[in-house]
Amino acid sequence: MYDRGYVVSNDGNISVKVSENEIIITPSGVSKGRMTPDMMVKVDGNGNILEGNRYPSSEMKMHLAVYRERPDIYSVIHAHPPVSTAFAVCRKPLDRMYMPETVLNLGPIPVTEYALPSTQAVPDSLKPFVHGNGALIANHGVIVWARDLWGAFHRMETVEHTARIYINVKMIGNGWELSEKELEELYHLSGYYKKLAGERRE
Repeated sequence: MYDRGYVVSNDGNISVKVSENEIIITPSGVSKGRMTPDMMVKVDGNGNILEGNRYPSSEMKMHLAVYRERPDIYSVIHAHPPVSTAFAVCRKPLDRMYMPETVLNLGPIPVTEYALPSTQAVPDSLKPFVHGNGALIANHGVIVWARDLWGAFHRMETVEHTARIYINVKMIGNGWELSEKELEELYHLSGYYKKLAGERRE
């Protein structure tokens, strides 16, 4: 994330759920470009520190909120990629049905209500959207989640890429969204695409 420019300085936080009640999360106040494994912090589902000699990310509450609401999720990433974060600052969702890939793999990315960072207000603002794949945090950044760490990273990457495409569509003008019929046909093929993404067993 640091190399891609999704975070700078000490921005952002990453977590992985490693057991039913154990989560490894990045520490507070450390650059993601210079972290080492010994800096990671292990916490339980209530945020109590189990292992590590640093404090967990100050944004840990929103990670824990996602894990509580979504038992199928094992990784959460929060970052400040510049284009999608600009959408968060403008409080504009990424919810246009422009491209098959984002429709099927990402879905709409809404914007939360503004909440003071590091407070309970942030996870509270996320709660209406946790059954999607991510959200823009108003005037703050982006949060995504998935079944594993690479899946969450891919979603962050796709959110930022989608935001860049939106900007280009705006510059060119007259972007066409997929019609209801086109979306229906696309959803009908979703199982086929999912099969192709897995191991071949024939």
